[in-house]
Amino acid sequence: MLQRITTLSISSGINWFVSSLKIHGTNLKTLKQSHCFMIITGLNRDHLIVAKFVEACSNAGHLQYAYSVFTNQPFPNTYLHNTMIRSLSLIDEPNAHSLAVKVYRKFWTLCSKPDTFTFPFVLKISVRVSDVWFGRQIHNQTVVFGFDNSVHVVTGLIQMYSSCGDLRDARKVFDEMRVRDVTVWNALLAGYGKMGEMDEAMSLLEMMPCCVRNVVSWTCVISGYAKSGRASEAIEVFQRMLLENVEPDEVTLLAALSACADLGSLELGERICSYVNHRGMNRAVSLSNTLIDMYAKSGNITKALEEFESVTERNVVTWTTIITGLATHGLGAEALAMFNRMVKAGVKPNDVTFIAVLSACSHVGWVDLGKSLFSSMRLKYGIQPNIEHYGCMIDLLGRAGKLREAEEFVIKSMPFEANAAIWGSLLAASNVHHDLELGERALNQLIKLEPNNSGNYMLLANLYSNLGRWDESRMMRKMMKGIGVKKLAGESSIEVENRVYKFISGDLSHPQVQKIHEILQQIDLQIQRNEI
Repeated sequence: MLQRITTLSISSGINWFVSSLKIHGTNLKTLKQSHCFMIITGLNRDHLIVAKFVEACSNAGHLQYAYSVFTNQPFPNTYLHNTMIRSLSLIDEPNAHSLAVKVYRKFWTLCSKPDTFTFPFVLKISVRVSDVWFGRQIHNQTVVFGFDNSVHVVTGLIQMYSSCGDLRDARKVFDEMRVRDVTVWNALLAGYGKMGEMDEAMSLLEMMPCCVRNVVSWTCVISGYAKSGRASEAIEVFQRMLLENVEPDEVTLLAALSACADLGSLELGERICSYVNHRGMNRAVSLSNTLIDMYAKSGNITKALEEFESVTERNVVTWTTIITGLATHGLGAEALAMFNRMVKAGVKPNDVTFIAVLSACSHVGWVDLGKSLFSSMRLKYGIQPNIEHYGCMIDLLGRAGKLREAEEFVIKSMPFEANAAIWGSLLAASNVHHDLELGERALNQLIKLEPNNSGNYMLLANLYSNLGRWDESRMMRKMMKGIGVKKLAGESSIEVENRVYKFISGDLSHPQVQKIHEILQQIDLQIQRNEI
């Protein structure tokens, strides 16, 4: 009876203390006063109350104070250690991660009685610092204490190995698990997706029992395909998911719309948009941003603008996406006007915004404005230009015919070595403006950086042809053959009834290839007769 009264008293004391923290706030002064009250009343001897206090301090952003309370606690138990490690694992700072490792090592000298929550928290730290060797030590300890079949621990181990790039050990942990729930399956699916091992991911999804697969399982694979540049497969998996009556969530729709954007599949993208509206799903900013991107990449910039104007809460990504879309469609003036709207709206541009804006300047040939914006990056917005921004400036100068200035920009102004994209931009500009000397210098650099890129050789060969230097043009093509560089085949795609078909020059594998060729011949004849 006395024990029950004591338990109730402790429980009510904890509830009162937590309620008190919520009522009186969690600024540092109040927290210090609460800590003094704990010491005076003896509540600091209760590890559960101390753990709640440490958690409150951490959640309020006073991690150092939380850590000082923890370190001054005599003989902290497992729960208190777990709370401290978890709090440190949630902070994205190297100092917090090193402290978490220190707490974990101290844990073994003070109590050495881990539970199922100890290892998942510390495995998150291993992921944060990308230390697979530390992760292996934790794995060994889970085996010693018999937690290697705990769902929480196994999920943490798979996530740790996957995040550190060791998918073989992640799969080994998965295969050795006797009873798997959906979180274990999804952890490995996410690992394969993150590393781009999509054949393995698809094979695992097929192995997964139908009764276990959920929306997260499908989304891992769809998102993985989309991020790996395999948009067609992403759409196929998405359509199969719908056929199996699994309702997509926002993350799924974002991945599917991203794949539609990469494919230029406007019809399917609009169907997904209709699905969102029909289901009455919350149109989050991220979803609206993806829709704008999808419309723009699929060629319907008018629809992209309509979607943009309908968004009430716009973030920097929203503005950047529409500016990029306008610039890509050659609407440089409109893109720059949109940038001015963004600045007036009080939204600070980021580095991606400036890539879009500088590209827009390039499209309309506004060299002086481009230079001014490039300077404002560092001076006004504190953004250090990267190699892509320098590439945009070189493209801007090259298109405007300022080839010597563009080359000097590469040699004198850039704080890092020029990459293939930079020299490729100069080669393309030299081809447009018939500057043979610059073209030859650019190709010499490109041969060192990407010797097997046929496009570079072809650009210079075309430049020779345009200048009437046929012998040099033939020599360039012979050189390509001599060193084994093959010209890349042309590729195009078309969407028919929600399916995107790809066609490669010289490929006769399509089942209706003969009929396609007949129609193309008819179109060609009509063009020659001026009927189209």
